[in-house]
Amino acid sequence: MNALTKNILAVVLGIAAGSAVNMGIIMLSSHLIPPPAGADISTPEGLKAAIPLFEPKHFIMPFLAHALGTLVGAWVAALLAATQKMRFALGISCFFLLGGIANVLMLPSPLWFTLADLALAYLPMGFLGGKLALGNKGQVD
Repeated sequence: MNALTKNILAVVLGIAAGSAVNMGIIMLSSHLIPPPAGADISTPEGLKAAIPLFEPKHFIMPFLAHALGTLVGAWVAALLAATQKMRFALGISCFFLLGGIANVLMLPSPLWFTLADLALAYLPMGFLGGKLALGNKGQVD
């Protein structure tokens, strides 16, 4: 398989894997940390209306979904890329960061969560995913 094909596949599979992890955690979150009483989080409108009722514990799982989804997506992309593995990992993290920014614009959230999420869940996790995929090879490409 040529390098271009491998790199395209790395991006597609990185985005798919990261999205699957993100969605899996989000789907589990209400079972692990139940939403506030009376909150309907089954629709975007219901979620938007319920967010002011959320306590800090309700933001743990969304943060983990964003961070771990980005980490896995970046790791997969860096692992599969033929060249410039760290760039692909960081590219995946930028893709998920754009999604995080869109999420912030669509759903109101406390400032502390917005700042923590945007600053810690995307670019640092993309870098970590790239480093994990590179291992001890010492590659910096």
